[in-house]
Amino acid sequence: MNLPLHDWQAQFVALAGKLADNDGAHDINHLHRVWHTAQTLLDAHPEADALIVQAACYLHDLVNLPKNDPQRHTASTQAAQLACRHLQAMRFPADKLAGVAHAIEAHSFSAGIAPETIEAKIVQDADRLDALGAVGLARLFYTAGRMGSRLAHPDDARGSQRALDDKQYALDHIACKLETLPASMQTVAGRRLGDERVQWLRDFRATFVAEWEGAAGSHSIDRFYIA
Repeated sequence: MNLPLHDWQAQFVALAGKLADNDGAHDINHLHRVWHTAQTLLDAHPEADALIVQAACYLHDLVNLPKNDPQRHTASTQAAQLACRHLQAMRFPADKLAGVAHAIEAHSFSAGIAPETIEAKIVQDADRLDALGAVGLARLFYTAGRMGSRLAHPDDARGSQRALDDKQYALDHIACKLETLPASMQTVAGRRLGDERVQWLRDFRATFVAEWEGAAGSHSIDRFYIA
């Protein structure tokens, strides 16, 4: 069907809403943010097919396995297959299905599938950008809570005397993974936005460690009790 993007978007939102689970880090608002960011990246790449990008942005998490699930790396392939079945039923342009499927498959960090098209590169960057910055930080701690992780190592939050372990300690995820994302961005605009957002995370981590270790505000607390 030859529909405008806005009309297709309504159908994608309805499909994602029907099939989505109760994961607040991958809910419909996440999908809206990914599409919003993708539109910014599309501005620099007029050669990209916006409909393929939009479809993949809204349908990339149709299958969303927990991060500690042993089959996590297969989730994006399962999501691509499910998306294509539904898109065919929606009479989505047949010549764009392969592009949507590849963009969905390649968005996943754990799948390790390299994006080969500009559409897949834009979707991957847009999804990874949502893991950075303030919203990314909130998603990090939300997900860590669901997995039963602790906030930080009780005696070495910075990780200066131990190996980092983001399965056990939420704060470690910033250094273990999130700080590496800007270098993996596929577009120039994605790298720029990634660098900006990851600096915010570094600043937060430094403040968190200072408070966690009692370095921030300790003297003012002493003065309060002395008075």
